[in-house]
Parts: sequence; C-alpha cells; structure tokens
Amino acid sequence: MKNITDLKTVRLSDDQNAVVILDQTRLPAEECYLELTSAEDIWDAIYKLKVRGAPAIGVAAAYGIYVCSRQIEAGSFDEFYTAFRRVKEYLAGSRPTAVNLVAALNRMEKVVLENASETVPALVELLHKESLAIREEDAAACRRIGEHCLSLLRPGMGILTHCNAGHLAVSEYGTALAPVYLGEERGYGFKVFADETRPLLQGARLTAYELNRAGVDVTLICDNMASSVMQKGWVQAVIVGCDRIAANGDIANKIGTSGVAILARHYGIPFYVLGPTSTIDMQCPDGKSIVIEERDPAEVTEMWYMHRMAPKDVKIFNPAFDVTPNELITAIITEKGIFNPANGGFES
Repeated sequence: MKNITDLKTVRLSDDQNAVVILDQTRLPAEECYLELTSAEDIWDAIYKLKVRGAPAIGVAAAYGIYVCSRQIEAGSFDEFYTAFRRVKEYLAGSRPTAVNLVAALNRMEKVVLENASETVPALVELLHKESLAIREEDAAACRRIGEHCLSLLRPGMGILTHCNAGHLAVSEYGTALAPVYLGEERGYGFKVFADETRPLLQGARLTAYELNRAGVDVTLICDNMASSVMQKGWVQAVIVGCDRIAANGDIANKIGTSGVAILARHYGIPFYVLGPTSTIDMQCPDGKSIVIEERDPAEVTEMWYMHRMAPKDVKIFNPAFDVTPNELITAIITEKGIFNPANGGFES
C-alpha cells in the first residue's frame, strides 16, 4: 500500500504567505498544487471545489484567514478586527452548507476577540497557532473515527461509498474512508464499490483515484448501479461522510446519499455516517432546517462533455446536497464514539 498521506491536500507554504492546496478539479489527470495568497483566491478555491470536503474546507479557511491576517495593515485592535471580520464574512459565503467552514472561521475569530489586549503581530501569531491546531485536531479525529468504525466491520467485507470522504477531503485518512485505510494497513482486504457521484463525479475522479493509488481493491460503478451490487450480495456495509449533522441526527451529504440510504434499508445493509463532531450543528434542529446549495446548471448539461448533452431550453435542478433522515441511519460515528441517531439525536 502506498502511503496516502503523501498527498498533502491543504497546507501552509514554507514562508506562510500562502495556502497550498491540491487542485481537486484537475484530478485524476494530474496532481497540481495551487498557492492561494488572497481572500479572493481562497473563496474561489472553496466555491469551485478546488479544495472540498467539510473538514478540508475548515482547515483551508483557518489557514486562509491566517494568511489574510498577515496582510492586514493596522495600528490598533479595532482596525485589525474590522479588516479581519470583513475577510471572515466574505470567506463564510463560499459554501453555506458545510458547517466546518463557519465553525473554523468562528474559532479563529474567537482567538482575536479573547486577545484584544495583544499587539497586532501577537494576534497574527496566535491565529497561526490556532490554524495549526485545527489541522492537527482534524487529523487525530479522523484516525479515531476510523478506529471506531473499524470495530463494526469484518475482514473481506464489501463496502459501498458515495462521493469522496477520504484523504482528499480532510487532513489525513478521511472520515468515511478512514476505516478502509486502517483496514488495508491491517490486512482486512475490503472490497470497495465507489459510486461515481453525479454530477461532479467525486467518486470517479477522487475516491476511485485515491483508493486505487493506495492499492485498495476498488470498483467504480455508476450511481444507478448501487441497487444491482447490493442485490448481488456484494455489499455488507455502506459508509459515507457528511457535510452537516442536525441536532436530531438528520444529515446533509452529497446529492444521492439519501437514495443510497433507502436502498441500504431495503436490502438490510447497515448505513454508517462518519464525520467529526465539528460537523454537528446543534443550532440546526433537523434536516428541514439545512440550507441546500444549488449550483450551476452547466455541471449537469455540459461540464464533462465535448458538446452539450441536453436541450438548451430545458430546466435544470442541481442541488449540491440532499438530506438523509435519521431513521435511515444505522449509526453516526464521530471521534467521540458511535451514536444511534434514531434514539433522539444529540444532546447539547
């Protein structure tokens, strides 16, 4: 197995003047790294999915606002905070559904507000330390998530996953794919089926890419083939990530996730949702309260084709996410343990 952590999804440049990301829109054709030095660069990278996955977005936002804070010219706390707040609000608008984005930015703002008596250079250094802590905490959480989920799996199982919740979506290992990588290291021999995940093909471009690169037994299938492989008895567990978990245990994840959950229930296959506790939004009571981002219709009609593949005047509905209700979820697995969302969600 190749070391998947050799791929550095998000990091700071050596001189700390830029956020360096692996441009996921260029995968699998090439591994291309971009240096982001401005708020506009960072916003664009998050919005256009050059960096994606809820935890990775949070890390990118933390690094990004630190890099931007280094550029603020201010003689007083009030001047610094005014400029900082402007950047924070701007970056927060890039992806409204992923709770980690705002959570990371809020955490960075809290550092500023709790240290108002410090000099501007001292504030900037505190933001640097906090951004590194956010990244390290994410990496540690992913490993613990993987260990918890691995306790529910058996060697040789067939596993189906949707979208990409692997190493590319976080700091290390992934959320949904963490147990796969840990299992691979320990000889479990999982057989993974990766949904292509229309319309942006994260499963085809990213999950299949990183699992194949790491030497995992992976088979790519079209989204509408999930029922077929389940019916054949090839799948014994479904593991997916999540972009937001409501207080009652409903989850928002990449469009198509709820359909996979319905299929899993029909075939009696456990459906596991893996994500860090930072993805739990206690201010969001249920899935109906989650704002679902709608994206450019061109992603459906022409993005992957040499020529447009739909009539020019046809209406397009292109939501980025859907909501899976808690009753379809066997367990939600975080770094803190395994939870049954059907028991009433989470306590504040």
